[in-house]
Amino acid sequence: MADYHFIYKDVEGASTQWDDIQRKLGNLPPKPPPFKPDPFEPAPDSDSAPKDKSWIDEKTEEELEDLEDDLDDDRFLEEYRKKRLAEMREAVKISKYGSVIPISGSDFVREVSQAPQDVWVVVILYKEGFPECGLLLRCLEELAVKYPATKFVKIISTDCIPNYPDRNLPTLLVYNNGAVKANYVGLHSFGRRCTPEGVALVL
Repeated sequence: MADYHFIYKDVEGASTQWDDIQRKLGNLPPKPPPFKPDPFEPAPDSDSAPKDKSWIDEKTEEELEDLEDDLDDDRFLEEYRKKRLAEMREAVKISKYGSVIPISGSDFVREVSQAPQDVWVVVILYKEGFPECGLLLRCLEELAVKYPATKFVKIISTDCIPNYPDRNLPTLLVYNNGAVKANYVGLHSFGRRCTPEGVALVL
């Protein structure tokens, strides 16, 4: 007659009283601890991480437009969005010029007299072939790069003022809010050696 052996498997981690007695006598190995899976932790999601000011500051104007619906605090987003847009506009305004712009007589009113009230305009009246004009122009070109918020323009003297005497060249005119604030005739106003630093000190 066949010998049947049944192995009864109880709920994992459970134990019968008989098994407990046998373990106390050393006839069975210690009961293994019940299996417990590691607690579930979702993978980090950068999109759900808290947003702070630095996160906003790194965004471009277009990205700020696209992200309006991604933050829970609309007021927070709108506040920093407005701030960033203002900073961007200010940066554009500061870097608006940066070179000596050539203009003609017909451009003078628009480019100089009607320049924005918060913009200072430096105008050089000059003519080609005059060494003094070339020297002052080189100084202004360097200053235009260094001070991009100031508008530097150059115009042929007789295009600006008909019959303007060559002996007065070069001439600098400084405008603000549509009015002449200063004028300098010749190079003597800028010291014995006309340098960008010397011109900047006078202006």
